Amino acid sequence: MAAKGKSPDSAAPPTRTARTGSKAAADAGDEQRPFDPAVDLPAYREGMNWFVLRVASNKENYVRETLLRKVQIEGLEHLVGRIMVPTEKTKTHKGGKARITETKLYPGYVFVEMKLEEDGRIPQDVFFLIKETTGVGDFVGTAGHPTPMAPHEVEKMLVDSRRPEETPTVKLEFTPGDAVTIQEGPFENYEGTVDEVMPDKGKVRVLVTIFGRQAPVELEFWQIAKAEGT
Repeated sequence: MAAKGKSPDSAAPPTRTARTGSKAAADAGDEQRPFDPAVDLPAYREGMNWFVLRVASNKENYVRETLLRKVQIEGLEHLVGRIMVPTEKTKTHKGGKARITETKLYPGYVFVEMKLEEDGRIPQDVFFLIKETTGVGDFVGTAGHPTPMAPHEVEKMLVDSRRPEETPTVKLEFTPGDAVTIQEGPFENYEGTVDEVMPDKGKVRVLVTIFGRQAPVELEFWQIAKAEGT
């Protein structure tokens, strides 16, 4: 598994574990939310393993939807299970307006739950179904044999694949004490230090030296940048 935006071949251990279906069902309030295949099914199902499929950039969702549809049409659900494209939602502020973006955590990769033949090869029907899909490259593995993901990789991927929160968190790029340069507004090109971060407002308070005295200035996230060398 990979760090965000990097190849899954070099993974960091997960900090959280994916919930199994039984635990998810026991959690208070879960019956009120939509079914989430990353949470409401066991990480591993009998006879299935998880594999990493390389795909063309910006084709991740297209490949996923196309494969899900083809698997259903061909009746291959017993060989191909879940197909995941982990994303996260973040909220940023600019010009006083909030903007919500959904970002792929592993660009160029799709995760497939699949059953292989006893010799480790992809079943022929599944192989052609996948390879004939526009945007598909190949599976992560060696000599044409896809390599199953390790348990810690699967757990982290499923945590990352959970349905994004309806109310996304604000993306924080600054912390108190950061040295910053003001890029927009009446104090453009002034340097200062972040004194307080106000994520609900999408603003930061920056201490700026004006006429020899330090004064607090409230600015939006997009109006500042971290000073060079920090």
